[in-house]
Amino acid sequence: MYKEMKLTIVSNYINHHQIPLSNELYKKLAENFAFIQTEQMEKDRVLMGWGSELGDLPYLRIYDEDVKGCQQLIMDSDVVIFGGVEDERYIKPRLHAGKIVLRASERLYREGQWKSISPRGRRKKYIDHTQYANSEVYLLCHGAYVASDFNLVHAYPNKKYMWGYFPAVYMYDLEELFKKKQYVNDTGTREIRLLWAGRFMKLKHPEYAIKVAWYLARHKISFHLDMVGAGALESKLKKLTQQYKLEKYVTFHGFQPPRVVRQYMEEAEIFLFTSNYLEGWGAVLNEAMNSACAVVCGHAIGAVPFLLKHGKNGMVYKTGHFGEFCKQVLYLCREEEVRKKLGQGAYQTIVDTWNPIVAADRLMQFCTGLMEKKIVVQATGPLSIAPVIAPREGYRYTRT
Repeated sequence: MYKEMKLTIVSNYINHHQIPLSNELYKKLAENFAFIQTEQMEKDRVLMGWGSELGDLPYLRIYDEDVKGCQQLIMDSDVVIFGGVEDERYIKPRLHAGKIVLRASERLYREGQWKSISPRGRRKKYIDHTQYANSEVYLLCHGAYVASDFNLVHAYPNKKYMWGYFPAVYMYDLEELFKKKQYVNDTGTREIRLLWAGRFMKLKHPEYAIKVAWYLARHKISFHLDMVGAGALESKLKKLTQQYKLEKYVTFHGFQPPRVVRQYMEEAEIFLFTSNYLEGWGAVLNEAMNSACAVVCGHAIGAVPFLLKHGKNGMVYKTGHFGEFCKQVLYLCREEEVRKKLGQGAYQTIVDTWNPIVAADRLMQFCTGLMEKKIVVQATGPLSIAPVIAPREGYRYTRT
């Protein structure tokens, strides 16, 4: 049945967070699936090793290398998923033709929903989105606050669905994995391994990790913090580490390729995710949960309300409340059984629901339903109805 469908994804570039889902779609559709890349990957992501896993993907098409062919493919496909591209010219002909389009989008107003009052901005949103309220255009929400943003401009009424990113999923023997996390240092002392991973930039607040290390040291916790990444704030973070005399507690590892980052996650008991509202999704959360880490996350991160229930498969603090963050990390450091319980819950969330195999199956059902005018809506998880969560309500939502 699926072989008769032609499905194309159009995005700025493909990366290791998108390849697993694309691979699953290719398994189902073969030459009837394509991923059209419209841009070059940013330099800092290349330095992180994001381009190293691309290889020779049989479904990857580069728009600038075959403009006419890609334009024809966009028009001829049964369903096109369009996202991550600000230039609307790629998709406008298909929209004007009234053909099925799935918009895959992160937030419109990451810097604050007050920006929705701008007349100039509202005009642009009408042209790109609102005018298609009654067309065959549907919204895949890459984050918990996307539906709320699009509601402000009256776009895609009753056509917004939960979605996200689906990195590679590894299957583990959990007891063996938890043994791997039981770290003993050179002096024979048991140490709790904490991990922070990402780019050292303001929106991600890596300084929270250094400051909580100082807090833990003051409370006589035996721990070690691994900082994986690099960026503009690196020198400040290292100076802060020296200022707090944390050299023996903190190690900076620089940028590492994705597989090496996963190895650090497999060894970590606690993963710290400290970004603010500018973090549209945050696929590093999927990966840490898949590695059975007990995660501590700010509620503003797009993936958090979709993936986490506080106290069941992770801990969620109110973004900006550093004191609550510290207390949650300290609590986990003191409660080994809770760390294990949350790690198990996190792992099951990914392997049971939020993974590329389930996502591909559900996407195929959804697209088939669109073509047959019988939309298949899931009860929970990917391709269920996206709840309208105002950013200020995300913290409370993780506790319901």
